[in-house]
Amino acid sequence: MHPLYTYIIQSLSGLYPDLEVKALAKGILTDVFGFSAVDLYAGKDRNFSTKEREKLEDILSRLKRFEPFQYITGETFFLGHPFYVTHDVLVPRPETAELVEWIARNYASQEGLRVLDIGTGSGCIAVSLARLLPRSSVLAWDVSEAALAVARRNAARNGVNVECVRVDVLSHIVAMPDADIWVSNPPYIREQEKASMDRNVLDWEPGLALFVPDNDPLLFYRKIAELGSKHLSPSGVLYYEINQAYGRETVELLRSMGYRNVELRKDLSGNDRMVKAERP
Repeated sequence: MHPLYTYIIQSLSGLYPDLEVKALAKGILTDVFGFSAVDLYAGKDRNFSTKEREKLEDILSRLKRFEPFQYITGETFFLGHPFYVTHDVLVPRPETAELVEWIARNYASQEGLRVLDIGTGSGCIAVSLARLLPRSSVLAWDVSEAALAVARRNAARNGVNVECVRVDVLSHIVAMPDADIWVSNPPYIREQEKASMDRNVLDWEPGLALFVPDNDPLLFYRKIAELGSKHLSPSGVLYYEINQAYGRETVELLRSMGYRNVELRKDLSGNDRMVKAERP
């Protein structure tokens, strides 16, 4: 292995799990400094300039403060495609990719669908659905203008058309879109759960996109479902990513509001993570 790989491992050892440290070391050298597999694994000699050394030390310093690597590099991959990320948006998760794939499989052969992504953040859901369902129109909402700016950049980067609009879904909405699919990964972590959260999430990712009051963990699910019961197309379907602790409660909420054929799905880790429901 290259001596710099060993140096990075030693610098981060004990701060992250061993496998994550190795992945970070590889990512730093290949993604940031352009090392090839030969450079990395054969230990091929390469001189680092003073500027590169300073950049490496800055990255290590930020990682030691548990800043996510995706924020340091400013990008990540989601379903195999590149996405910009900033501190204004959540880092896209594999579980969210599972939700997108579920929707895409269900509608792969259909044309002219209208899709609304509520709380789009980086735009990973909206942009991916626009790419996977190319004969559809996709609208993305978020309360944060900074997040919408990231989503617009990601739509352009991935060559798709997504209309991004600032909307606070908890407030009065003047004009509602007529859509066939609503999807949302809204805030769902209770404030009391902060004590058990990893520092790389709690200290760095936007609380606006993470937290709900302890006394109302289904706040966004209820509000979105209320709107959907009136404004989804007659055969419309609602998809959620959910807090694994509230799978049963989310299903019961939707059924109590008249939603039909409510389906709860687990993610690849075996946790309740996704819900699908047909408009009442």
